[in-house]
Amino acid sequence: MEHLIKVVDLCKIYNPGENEVRALDHIDLEIDEGEFVAIIGQSGSGKSTFMNMLGCLDVPTSGKYYLNGTDVSTMTDNQLSEIRNREIGFIFQGFNLIPNLTAEENVELPLIYRGMDRKSRRQLARESLEMVGLENRMNHKPSEMSGGQQQRVAIARAIAAKPPVILADEPTGNLDSASSREILGILKKLHAGGRTVILITHDNGIASQAKRVVRIMDGKIETDIVNSDYKATEYEKTEENHEEGNMEE
Repeated sequence: MEHLIKVVDLCKIYNPGENEVRALDHIDLEIDEGEFVAIIGQSGSGKSTFMNMLGCLDVPTSGKYYLNGTDVSTMTDNQLSEIRNREIGFIFQGFNLIPNLTAEENVELPLIYRGMDRKSRRQLARESLEMVGLENRMNHKPSEMSGGQQQRVAIARAIAAKPPVILADEPTGNLDSASSREILGILKKLHAGGRTVILITHDNGIASQAKRVVRIMDGKIETDIVNSDYKATEYEKTEENHEEGNMEE
């Protein structure tokens, strides 16, 4: 089976020469469709640089990056932009919502860039907002919502076009503990539904919520382990029990 993501001997070097900085130092990584992977590292570890590579926001100095079977490591900015729009749903720490647009309009925005007709994008936006529990907040603007609700809008926006990869960069960084649990529960629910989720974090507690944990230090992968303590959230369990009850009926 072809890997969804395959990184081969990836390097990113800043200031080549005497004072060079190897932000990424010969990294190899494979991620399959449907995985839930946390990439963890402290400031300066290379974690953010690696996220930029995986998200097609930057290109490596050397090495290869295959996304869905396509070598994206030598693409131009325009080509990378197309790949990002088609293949990756981004969730950022800062929400990045447009203040004067409603939740529904914020979710629709990337679909406009895809050239999707109004009826189709509205339907996808509403389905996505319902999936994250915001069916009653579709016409609210960001200023009328809590931080947790704004991040749920950002998740709906990321998943609306059903991209193969969901890339979440410190998605709970600006949230309180209750909202953080809520967002992690949604990410787990997406994973349970077959989505590929990559979670970038510096927090061991957040990383422990993923099914596989890749730790980066000094630009190299230090450990890559399967999380034997991975548990479905109470929300997921409730959903599963509800579905089983429906099947019995």
